[in-house]
Amino acid sequence: MSVKIYHNPRCSKSRQTLQLLEENGIQPEVIEYLKKPPSAAELDEVLNFLNIEPRALMRTKEAEYKTSGMNNPDLDRAELIAGMVATPKLIERPIVITNGKAAIGRPPESVLEIL
Repeated sequence: MSVKIYHNPRCSKSRQTLQLLEENGIQPEVIEYLKKPPSAAELDEVLNFLNIEPRALMRTKEAEYKTSGMNNPDLDRAELIAGMVATPKLIERPIVITNGKAAIGRPPESVLEIL
């Protein structure tokens, strides 16, 4: 089974989710998305796996949400995805992907549902 985690090592929930995967014998591909942001196509795929719209994957309390203009209600899906690619700090974390499914690790145990 191939498992990926979009990970931020500075985030406690992200660290806890990675640890939980490892404790369950899973060695995921770790993608530090702040260093290597996902492409627009990858984010679109993640959103489809999660069955949510872009704003539901955004960290709307980050200052960059407003300063980058992502709080504009007129932005469409492609523009919101482009905003997350340009400012990956806005992407909610951690995200675990496996077998055409995805889960956000908030709480970390929620990722066990897709394994």
